[in-house]
Amino acid sequence: MNNTPDWTLLRAFLETAQTGSLSAAARRLGLTQPTLSRQVAALEDATGLMLFERVGRGLALTEAGRELLPHARRMGEAAERLSFSVTALGSDLSGPVRISASYAYAAYLLPGFLGRIKQAAPRIHPEIIASDDISDLMRREADIAVRHLRPEEPELVARLVFEARGHFYAAPALLARQGRPDTKEALAAMDWVGFGDDTRFLSYAAELGIPLQPSAFQASSENGITAWEMAKAGLGVCAMEESIAALSPEMEPLLASEIDITFPVWLVTHREIHTSPRIRLVFDMLAEAFSAR
Repeated sequence: MNNTPDWTLLRAFLETAQTGSLSAAARRLGLTQPTLSRQVAALEDATGLMLFERVGRGLALTEAGRELLPHARRMGEAAERLSFSVTALGSDLSGPVRISASYAYAAYLLPGFLGRIKQAAPRIHPEIIASDDISDLMRREADIAVRHLRPEEPELVARLVFEARGHFYAAPALLARQGRPDTKEALAAMDWVGFGDDTRFLSYAAELGIPLQPSAFQASSENGITAWEMAKAGLGVCAMEESIAALSPEMEPLLASEIDITFPVWLVTHREIHTSPRIRLVFDMLAEAFSAR
């Protein structure tokens, strides 16, 4: 056995252990699944240990894998701290800055904001990570995240940049087919387009007094833009932030005077890399752009 296995192999093991799937781990590391599989196999060869066993469609750690995991995790944490420190020591306004936001914000808001940032700092290379999941800043999946929930981790810096407003919208085709609702009960009886977590959405609708049932979702997508386009095609009612909905003037807000949807928008970054000049510049300019909307 080698005295110290290569960190690349240990990282492949760590991600596979934490996700329980070669395909999921490969996506997180930006590798192909065969490449990741070879790295895990190389670590097993180097250590002389079998680290995983297949259980159904997933992978489970063997006893040896469970023994190795906490050591690999500590090495991963050390590598992350090193990455934070290197980023924080950057002294000029050049290099990549990764920004995570929902599909809708990534498509309709951030490009315009980033155009202003490029004018101020042409050598900064912004990268938008579009996802309706919460990117893990602690794992450096992004440098800055646009979130609707304030993070609880003490290592993260968060700034509330504005309170967004939204409505439930319907296309003319849907209204012609099902009529315009005049009560929350009538709204709940219409066809809906779901995106994200349907259970959470049903709970939120109940808080607004809308007795929505799971059967109301006649179409759905995990991608917020796709869901919005489905709504524009008349497949169902969909929620949208009002400034983005304004780009589609044919979409009609429903019961807008009765249903008040507001939600916070936070900019979040890691406390250490917040001292990086380029990340600080992008963070501050994004905060200004959001606040000025």
